[in-house]
Amino acid sequence: MPEIHLSPTDRAIVEMLQEGRCTPAYIASKNDYSRAHVRNRLHRLVELGYVARIHKGLYEIETNPIK
Repeated sequence: MPEIHLSPTDRAIVEMLQEGRCTPAYIASKNDYSRAHVRNRLHRLVELGYVARIHKGLYEIETNPIK
């Protein structure tokens, strides 16, 4: 997997997802971010293969990253 620069938001998202599945709203509320910002970062992490969208609005860490 290529090394990427993780923003503070990305790090917070990954840390929360390491504990289990989360929604953007839950991540945003626990970290004082807007839901839109968290959604944008989640979309980026999904594109990079680090996070999987398992259902509408529900995400988890990708166990078998493609990249």
